[in-house]
Amino acid sequence: MQPTVLFDRVSKKFKRGSVHDSLRDMIPAIGRKLFRRGTTAMDDSREFWALRDLSFEVKPGEVLGIIGPNGAGKSTTLKILNRIMEPTTGVAYASGKIGALIEVSAGFHQDLTGRQNVFLQGAIMGMRKAEIVRKFDPIVEFAGLADFIDTPVKRYSSGMNARLGFSIAAHLEPDILIIDEVLAVGDHAFQKKAFARIKEMAREGAPVVLVSHQLDRIAELCTKAILLDRGAVRLEGTPLECINAYLHGGASAEEIAQSGEQSIRFSSIRAPNGLAVHSGEQMLFVVEGESLLTDNNPHWTPAFRVSSTQEGMVVHAVTGLDRDIPLPVNGVFRYALSLQMNLLPGLYLVDVCIWDTSVNSDAINGPRIQIEVLERNKFWGSNQLNADWSAAVIAR
Repeated sequence: MQPTVLFDRVSKKFKRGSVHDSLRDMIPAIGRKLFRRGTTAMDDSREFWALRDLSFEVKPGEVLGIIGPNGAGKSTTLKILNRIMEPTTGVAYASGKIGALIEVSAGFHQDLTGRQNVFLQGAIMGMRKAEIVRKFDPIVEFAGLADFIDTPVKRYSSGMNARLGFSIAAHLEPDILIIDEVLAVGDHAFQKKAFARIKEMAREGAPVVLVSHQLDRIAELCTKAILLDRGAVRLEGTPLECINAYLHGGASAEEIAQSGEQSIRFSSIRAPNGLAVHSGEQMLFVVEGESLLTDNNPHWTPAFRVSSTQEGMVVHAVTGLDRDIPLPVNGVFRYALSLQMNLLPGLYLVDVCIWDTSVNSDAINGPRIQIEVLERNKFWGSNQLNADWSAAVIAR
């Protein structure tokens, strides 16, 4: 039977307030509760739903990305999936052995060494000692911790914990891989290696569930995505659709294209020369639509924005006022914009809108497109300056 992950109308309820883990604290608390008026109403108000009717399925070879703001229910979803907690209602099912990295040191015994923790985690996953021995050297090599493997993990940095935890989860032959945001604490080189390993596991048929605020990684790795908001699904679809909704408020593509007063209707945005460009090179964007305006609005101007999917921030914006480009009036229009992509390698969103200068906000949202900036000439920093470096021997 092939491994599968299934959530069927899963909900999880918690209570706000303190948890009493000793009899000394619990007895006075019970006394206060018995003599307090309106206890029932107060107790009801302390309850909240971290998840509501969440349903999804992850089949072999699929990678599901779960995104959303803090408190949306992402980590609760993974803890239920990993059987750390039970749902209040609904069914959570995962067939097969789970390799999970939900917290940086989840499952690690802090007084044991890295070596001992590898064997402990393997035993918890039901592996024989001979199997763990066979996998031990690849785990240590992948984590880059050969010099520290016999050091107690309580002396590890958060990055070292994350590297060892991921390496264990990814190498002890799990049927299903579950990963939370913890990879963000690793360095860039390890993140690159870790995400390559996730891709490899998915190609080999393992269902993968990934929670991350690194939206470029979600777009790169995932075959589908879910956007959570306050425990409920706001949108389920492709990674780009969910990222767009997260960054721009959740409107559908049709709503975005036809938003505002519909006095200007954007029909498309495209990159006719391709969706990828090397850092520092030019990239062309073409936007088409129709304007129903009969008169010019002096406060409105067309605008383009480029946003980083990883950071969720605008890295460049330009308006028609800055370039003497008029607002479209009474007819079909086409804009062509060429940008020199002096950006770090990564994924970016380019969108168009009608900007209202009187209130400094969008009057009409337009469509958006995701593009990739590729590395060509390696550099460090935030901007590609296309360094042309030469040297000559003056004297010996």
